[in-house]
Amino acid sequence: MARELDIPVSRASRLLHLGRLAGGIAGGAMAEGLRMLGSGNLPTAPDLLLNPANARRLASRLSEMRGAAMKVGQLLSMEGGDFLPPEFTEILGRLRDDAHTMPMLQVAAQLESAWGKHWVKRFDRFFFQPIAAASIGQVHKATSHDGRNLAIKIQYPGVRDSIDSDVDNVAALLKFFRLIPEPDALAVVLQDAKFQLHEEADYLAEARHIEAYRTRISGLPGLRVPRVDTELTTDTVLAMEFVSGEPIDALARNAVGLRNAVATRLVELFLKEVFEWGLVQTDPNFSNYLYLPDSGEVGLLDFGATRRYPQDTIKLYRRLLAAAIRGERDALMASAEAVGYVGQGDPELYRSAVSVLIKAAAEPARAMGGYDFGRSSLARRMSEQVVSLRVENRMWRMPPSEVLFLHRKLAGIYLLCTRLAASVDVRRLVEPYVAHGA
Repeated sequence: MARELDIPVSRASRLLHLGRLAGGIAGGAMAEGLRMLGSGNLPTAPDLLLNPANARRLASRLSEMRGAAMKVGQLLSMEGGDFLPPEFTEILGRLRDDAHTMPMLQVAAQLESAWGKHWVKRFDRFFFQPIAAASIGQVHKATSHDGRNLAIKIQYPGVRDSIDSDVDNVAALLKFFRLIPEPDALAVVLQDAKFQLHEEADYLAEARHIEAYRTRISGLPGLRVPRVDTELTTDTVLAMEFVSGEPIDALARNAVGLRNAVATRLVELFLKEVFEWGLVQTDPNFSNYLYLPDSGEVGLLDFGATRRYPQDTIKLYRRLLAAAIRGERDALMASAEAVGYVGQGDPELYRSAVSVLIKAAAEPARAMGGYDFGRSSLARRMSEQVVSLRVENRMWRMPPSEVLFLHRKLAGIYLLCTRLAASVDVRRLVEPYVAHGA
């Protein structure tokens, strides 16, 4: 349960939080060592450091700090599943849903900085209790004088100025205590954290992304993007139409026809993002989707992690998808090399394993008729293949960051379809793009 807690604003105060975390981890390792010795076991360094108590310490302190420090923990929970203990990943995963919130005085100070001293007069009512909180900001509900319900996203103080130092300091802490067995494998992830946080901290850029999506979905039935209030929006405060609905995964309790229709709509949207628009909202969090039962629409929220892809890159993905569906290995490997999955000097064992992984990711697109995500073991099989590459064969080439962002989005769409136990005719949806990728 999230609770109010002052945001540490200065770099010195944030570094002090990490110093306290370091002391807690060291003390936790010592306690774990004594416990294991007492039970007759000889502890190893990973046993001492990668334990649930230290994971809870790490998650708790990063949640208190918020900002880039918390984002690193969130990324670890998503990207570290193949080389972190499951219980460690599970505890860090709670960071995605358990940010502390700003106290009322900090909220008021942020709004006064953005809108001026008499900001409260802009509204008929402003609710200080947040309706959502994440790594870089929290959302409040407000009612305008003309009766419009608004969602006001307020950035935490000090976030933008501490992004690079937060990421570097957390990375140094993790490496020093060897909390990550393969620290070099996280270099791209940590660089992504900096890039993504700088993007998400620019609320004017997010407002432009929202309007770009509103324009593009105008011809797509069943989707809704909130309208931005440009008069109230600044670089640290984003004001938009309040969209009320149900959590998207709650649809798992509904009739199969509705679940299939919603899942199909979201897969179709993803394909348009990648292969037509070159504009992809890359955050796979389920909370970024709402189901609106009155209209039957899916509400799309949070466009901070939006990336643009050039047409040349889109063509490469089309060719890769076409080759994976048709089982054309030479064409697949040529496209995989162009995208950055493999290099010319990689051993044949690794190239073959990457080929198998890519074809597995395209399995729903190869299936004729509806692909039953509810009965599929695809996620487990792909995870086992990645573990085999990284751990057993000690081989792994981290793809470029723009590819990693697509991985997260695709994995999120697959996971949501699985959660809804939906059947989707993916082959029918991808056929137009496969034809272009031939």
